[in-house]
Amino acid sequence: AADEVVRGYMQEHGDMPRSLVIDLWGSTTLRTGGEEIAQGFALMGCRPVWDPATGRVTGVEVMPPAVMGRPRVDVTFRISGLFRDLFPSQIALLDAAVKLVAARDEDAHDNPLAAVINETQNAIPERIFGNAPGAYGAGIEDLLGARVSDETSSEVSDETLGAAYLAATSHVYGGADGTGTARRGAFADRVARADLLVHLSDDPTRDILEGAEDVAHIGGFAAAARSLGAKPDLVVLDTTNPEAPKARRLPQALARIVRARAISPAFIEGMMRHGARGAAELAETVDRLADFAEVTDAVSGALFDAIHGAYLADATVRDFLVRENPQAARAIAERLEHARRKGLWHPKRNDLGTDDLLGVAEAAQ
Repeated sequence: AADEVVRGYMQEHGDMPRSLVIDLWGSTTLRTGGEEIAQGFALMGCRPVWDPATGRVTGVEVMPPAVMGRPRVDVTFRISGLFRDLFPSQIALLDAAVKLVAARDEDAHDNPLAAVINETQNAIPERIFGNAPGAYGAGIEDLLGARVSDETSSEVSDETLGAAYLAATSHVYGGADGTGTARRGAFADRVARADLLVHLSDDPTRDILEGAEDVAHIGGFAAAARSLGAKPDLVVLDTTNPEAPKARRLPQALARIVRARAISPAFIEGMMRHGARGAAELAETVDRLADFAEVTDAVSGALFDAIHGAYLADATVRDFLVRENPQAARAIAERLEHARRKGLWHPKRNDLGTDDLLGVAEAAQ
């Protein structure tokens, strides 16, 4: 998986990534047994040391660049609140690996982490960040719901979104007990220096257009980076098949989900069998896609065209939505109309105007 991330970046940019941020979620670690932790180790040029008698990890070994065959990557871990609560021992292990790599006397090209530590004259490398103890989330979940009601209303700015995301990532973690220390502003430096964000997608039963958590973490990072004058790649690392991990840039990941799942006739027919709840699932997909469009530049107009064609322009699906869940029908129409007004979507043709659908949905209520 680490090699796939490096390969994808080199294909896109022709050079090695020097620095990246990787999201670590407790739910993912529970499912995978720590694959994403091992990915971070591999990017840094480390590997776990195992006790063969118990199968437990007892330490970290740092591999020399000659063995790795490439330079190290300066990895910053953005841990979720659940990861913080469940895995203090793993946090300590990550912190130990970071400190071992930072202390090595190696060429700046081979070890960008040590180079940054020497440059900033910071004796304590800080590479594990998360919420304050007892706090959870990316910090922008409430802001994602702050939608405008007319064209003259002001939007939530990148500065506001970015500041909320950075404020939520306010603590640095590490040490033997894995406790956090308030270091407001420290994470902003890591975001500004990052070449890419790696966001894990390991669960074959859900994707990043289901639930608000993925768009909050990816979008919050993207907004923070833009507010800091940076434009790192946003990469979704798909490990649903552990034997063949795929690192996709966010636009490709979203296009794949829309075309393979969201507008699939089989998926839509399945949702229609579930009545009002199925209609709500279709509305959530539109909601999440519109959220991604508003906080990243990863959603093409073609994806909105595809969603509109499958959900609203199709008479059978449209009648199902209005009949079974007029609130969902109205929500889909409003989000698409809002995307059109904001210039996120420029429909080439519109067999059914969203205003017409709003009228039908209101009449159904």
